[in-house]
Amino acid sequence: MKIQSAIATLVLGAVLVSPVFAQNSQQTKMADCNKQAGDKKGDDRKAFMQTCLSAKPVAASAPMSQQDKMKACNTQATGKKGDDRKAFMKTCLSSAPAN
Repeated sequence: MKIQSAIATLVLGAVLVSPVFAQNSQQTKMADCNKQAGDKKGDDRKAFMQTCLSAKPVAASAPMSQQDKMKACNTQATGKKGDDRKAFMKTCLSSAPAN
């Protein structure tokens, strides 16, 4: 009987704690997307945030290819021009090593 009580307690604890982890994950994602949005404003920012927040997290075991990274950085650099864009792209492309 004690083992069943212990198992029931563990299961109940897991059920109660899982929404907290989900919330922290969503908060982290929101903070990351906010940081990536930079100085975007209006509809441009809204569209970027919607895309960013709905994106599936990239698995740590499968790093992005250089081509995928270039696409992602180009999307994030929308609206930037000249030296600002060049500096952003350099930072974005070098932020995590590709394959």
